Amino acid sequence: MDFNLTEQELSVQKLARDFAQNEIAPFIMKYDESQEFPMEIAKKLGDIGFLGIIFPEEYGGSNFSVMEYAIIVEEISKVDPSMGLTIAAHNGLCTNHIFTFANNDLKKKYLPDLTSGRKLGAWGLTENVSGSDAAGMATTAERKNGHYIINGSKLFITHGSVGETAVVTAVTDKSKNKNGISAFILEKGWKGFSTGKKENKLGMRSSDTAELIFENVEVPAENLIGEEGQGFKQCMQILDGGRIAIAALSLGIAQGALDASLKYAKQRKQFGKALSEFQGIQFKLSDMATEIDAARLLVYKAAFYRDNGRDINLQAAMAKYYASEVATRATNEAIQIHGGYGFIKEFPVEKLYRDVKLMTIGEGTSEVQKMVIARNILNMF
Repeated sequence: MDFNLTEQELSVQKLARDFAQNEIAPFIMKYDESQEFPMEIAKKLGDIGFLGIIFPEEYGGSNFSVMEYAIIVEEISKVDPSMGLTIAAHNGLCTNHIFTFANNDLKKKYLPDLTSGRKLGAWGLTENVSGSDAAGMATTAERKNGHYIINGSKLFITHGSVGETAVVTAVTDKSKNKNGISAFILEKGWKGFSTGKKENKLGMRSSDTAELIFENVEVPAENLIGEEGQGFKQCMQILDGGRIAIAALSLGIAQGALDASLKYAKQRKQFGKALSEFQGIQFKLSDMATEIDAARLLVYKAAFYRDNGRDINLQAAMAKYYASEVATRATNEAIQIHGGYGFIKEFPVEKLYRDVKLMTIGEGTSEVQKMVIARNILNMF
């Protein structure tokens, strides 16, 4: 078993690392403070192929592996988790849903703009009445005269106000519960399709999060993804893959916190010696490094499984659960190591500490991941 990255993977890692340092790092706090989505940076991500990472060249994609996808998200997230989230949500949710389940006509129509970054994608599943209970959604789609009429709303949608293409789920047959949910492709600018409240968030503040509102939106019948009633099942499969990216994002946050802590501990002196010479600090750094390495193995294993066509339901849940919890602990310890300086915005751990909390909530809470893990391991016996 070879744990070394290939030359190709190392090259992709360097590309992502250099981009993060040169194109993102100088502007992090500007966008965090203003909560403005960094559209220019997003366009540059598209230019280097990071908004079409895992998709074939025939649709304008970079044709990278899922392992390379995880590496890219990790490297970007070490520097700015908000941009890591943009990459993860754009690639893993809207774009991947269309690529995985839409017919070829829809793929040809929508994917090139998404994979190039000319347009950003949004993915609408969560509602104010349904979070972890995704099947409890209230948004409806009624077929009428060659269209579906969609009414309802979606909440906490990444790229909700800046995305121009959206995959949205709605109930087409209430009597069938989750088997009566379907998925559709919508375009911003259609009559009745608007953006509602933009959220004022604890962390990930430059990542766009907003409400989507549908008021008698006419969606062409051909924009149905797959068949009626398949939407919920499609979303669960998309979330499996998306959890690998969120796990990689968590990994990047944790590594960023460790890197900052190592640097600070070597430079900061107390009682005549560097913090890194105190055993209490060494123990914190050791715990952080060990847990991060274990999380990385889980993330890379899940990516390896996906690249080799194996079922990832268990592996993705384990990676997402463990990496997000490790990142939460790592950022907490990073603040403690920095002391008072960890509490001010001049040091990167303050932002990482705020950003990390989303990791145990988004794309399935830690509790949901444990439910998935338990279901899998219980079915093994």
